[in-house]
Amino acid sequence: MFKKMFKKEKDESIYAHATGSFVPLEEVPDPVFSGKMMGEGIAIKPTDGTIVAPVDGEIIQLAETKHAFGIRTALGEEILVHIGLETVALKGEGFEVLTKMGAKVKKGEPLIKADLAYIEENASSTIVPMVVTNSPEGKFDFDWKKVTETVAGETEVFVTTLK
Repeated sequence: MFKKMFKKEKDESIYAHATGSFVPLEEVPDPVFSGKMMGEGIAIKPTDGTIVAPVDGEIIQLAETKHAFGIRTALGEEILVHIGLETVALKGEGFEVLTKMGAKVKKGEPLIKADLAYIEENASSTIVPMVVTNSPEGKFDFDWKKVTETVAGETEVFVTTLK
């Protein structure tokens, strides 16, 4: 009984960071993401500009240009959510940050509001990749879920297991 109480969890579910259409990472129209240079992951073509925490964790990165954030999970995954493509050039326009560095966040908690119409007009895409930036270290196995449409904070998109 006590072993079970103190046993560290070996897996965790990661949920959709946005509501919209699921896009395999390989199909993101940016070679850095589609080539998995930043790590394994998925992407969502959002229909709503509210970007949420995909899992419980701590905010470890917030882009000065408000277009991206990083979250560290209990399992040790470092997940980067990047809102839109070529959105650094927007210099924060079209984004409202609802969190801060070091914040402990819960799955489904709104973290950034993005003006999708503004991004559509002023950047190359509204697609929102989510990558596990420390996946190249080889510490995790991923079980990718077969989904087509996502609901932010509700649709399970993958399960990560510690090797």
